[in-house]
Amino acid sequence: MILEGCQSKSKEISIEERICPQCGHEIEIFSVDTEAACEHCGFVIYNDKLSCVQWCKYARQCVGDRMYEDMMEIARRNIEKRGKSA
Repeated sequence: MILEGCQSKSKEISIEERICPQCGHEIEIFSVDTEAACEHCGFVIYNDKLSCVQWCKYARQCVGDRMYEDMMEIARRNIEKRGKSA
């Protein structure tokens, strides 16, 4: 559930198709998913559109405890990856 008054541009759940970087097959990921695995090879992609969860004071209430924790863990991993590649 997205809270009324949310500043996010997207208020509705959407689906995006991406290409698996490992095998080239299509992967479908919903806007509320933190990650999705390729059905062909199992490669895991992450939702890179999770930014509002990192700054919004209502994020936990908006997306729920479990999704909030999952999204914050992905954000932490992304920050660590950027730090290692710098």
